[in-house]
Amino acid sequence: MKNLFVSDEIELCPVSLKDVDDIFFTIDRERKHLGRWLPFVEYTTARDDSLAFVKAVMVVENGPGDIIYAIRYQGLFAGLIGYKFTDRANRKTEIGYWISERYQGKGIITRSVRAMIDQAFDQWGFHRIQINVAVGNKRSKRIPRRLGFSLEGIARDAELLSIGFTDIEMYALLRPDWIDKQ
Repeated sequence: MKNLFVSDEIELCPVSLKDVDDIFFTIDRERKHLGRWLPFVEYTTARDDSLAFVKAVMVVENGPGDIIYAIRYQGLFAGLIGYKFTDRANRKTEIGYWISERYQGKGIITRSVRAMIDQAFDQWGFHRIQINVAVGNKRSKRIPRRLGFSLEGIARDAELLSIGFTDIEMYALLRPDWIDKQ
């Protein structure tokens, strides 16, 4: 899998073993910030946890699937973004993301998601992309709204965070809707 060029400042690189330390130390340093909305943070307690994650998601040259990218902003690790729960038979996938607190507010995730939408629809012929966001996560839900996703509903108690179960807003974008807006 090749890198996905987003802009002069942003590049998405398929996650690899060289990303393990960046992933772990970002999570460890920003536990309170990231742990509020991401269930895996409380279970990522050692570098080996990030190593196991990276080994599990490293890409093999087999086309679209559950692909995780390291977000590089001006060459530095800023977070992760990826396709998950990909269903090739039904040509649909979900995009998930997280970003270090120090890189928020720069449009990095919005631009990265836009590039991934283009890749999924244009390169791989997908028909549907979903983004799920915890109901209270105001910053994160701005991204699908900005990009023209439709709110399809709320899944009650759909994700277990460190503070307990939370409802999830489900946003979706269909290929015809994206093409019409371009």
